[in-house]
This record gives sequence, structure tokens and C-alpha cells, in this order.
Amino acid sequence: MIVSNITLRDVIEDDLPVFFKHQQDRDANHMAAFTSEDPDDWNSFLTHWNKILTDKTIIKQTITVQNNVAGNILYFEQFGVPGVSYWIGREYWGRGIATDALREFLKLVTVRPLYARAVKDNIGSLKVLEKCGFAISGEDSGFSNARGADVEEFVFILE
Repeated sequence: MIVSNITLRDVIEDDLPVFFKHQQDRDANHMAAFTSEDPDDWNSFLTHWNKILTDKTIIKQTITVQNNVAGNILYFEQFGVPGVSYWIGREYWGRGIATDALREFLKLVTVRPLYARAVKDNIGSLKVLEKCGFAISGEDSGFSNARGADVEEFVFILE
């Protein structure tokens, strides 16, 4: 296993341009599927993140690798249940960073059950969730802006 050497810290405004760059990656959008309508719209991105930053019910952490911003991880309520999501910059994929970040985050967020979602063909994210103890609890589907079509996803639970 590759050791990623990640750290988590509070999100700061200086992280946002890096998050925006990650959001603009077409391959990453395809994998995430449920993304903004226009990943190149800075103003919409900023409006979205300002809501996240000012919402005290959302736990938001920046994932860093050797002091470089690698992505973010969030705890929030979605569909009436507590959930977690993460976004890792593509340059950090395949290095165990998402798995290590989620493991660390789960030490901070102890709410159980905790839910997560991933499109069925996002093999990397499916593996991350399973390695961190999540199990498939159901299925759902919805319209993907990134794909321009409905996609199927697994709903995961961590008891």
C-alpha cells in the first residue's frame, strides 16, 4: 500500500482556487457525476462554497499532502440523513489519499449511521468507501450534469 501522508485542516478561502481547478477537470466531473451545471463558472462555484463555509452544521476539511491542497472532505445532511463526500484532485488519484483522508475524517465525525453515495462505475470511490467500512445499503439514480444523463448510484452506510 502506498502511504499518502495526508493531513486534514479547516478549509480556508485560499483553498478555493485549488478546489475550483479540481472541479474544472472533465474526467473528475465524469467520475463524480453529480456536479455543478457549469464547472467553469467561478461565480456559481464561489456562491456554493460561501454557503458551505458559513453553514456551521457542515464539517469541512481540506486534505493536504506535504502541505499541498489535494482535495476536500465534508460532513453534511443530505436527503434527511448525515452524509459524507470528498473530492480529490486527479493528480492525487491512486495513491491512497482518499482512503486515508476518509479514515482520518471518520475519527473526527463520529455520527453513525453515516451515509455516502457513489455512481456505480466510480470504482475508485467504491473501493475507498468499502475500505473505510461502508457497505452498500441501497441504490438510487439521478440526473448527472457532468454526463448529461441519468446515472445509477450506490448508497452506502457506515453503522
